[in-house]
Amino acid sequence: MIAASQTQANATAGDLLGGANASTLSLLSTDAPKSSTPVVVSTPSQPFDAVIAVGVLIKGSTMHFEYICDSVSHGLMKVQLDSGVPVIFGVLTALTDDQALERAGLGRGENKGHNHGEDWGLAAVEMGVHTRAWSAGQF
Repeated sequence: MIAASQTQANATAGDLLGGANASTLSLLSTDAPKSSTPVVVSTPSQPFDAVIAVGVLIKGSTMHFEYICDSVSHGLMKVQLDSGVPVIFGVLTALTDDQALERAGLGRGENKGHNHGEDWGLAAVEMGVHTRAWSAGQF
């Protein structure tokens, strides 16, 4: 089971990233990726196999951006270490609105950019599969 949490100050980029996560995860749930290592499926001791923290931080004119980025990074790492559940860092840090839109696949002009939400969904599935294999003693 995968949890995706989204807090947004920029609804456009945040909504698209979260939507890409949901789309990717729904596709994978019906056609799970094949692993070269067999995975023993058992009742999970954790409520989730992976967590995706989805967010967009856009720099303003004050130092708050740096403080918030640092706190988010450290906080998500602490959650991962304390829980033993992989946490995918799905937080875009951008200097401008245009950068955030491009990183969400909504760029202006010829290059629309790449929606990183799909990558985060795939990373969560991969980490969930690896974590289950590792807990079963398969390395």
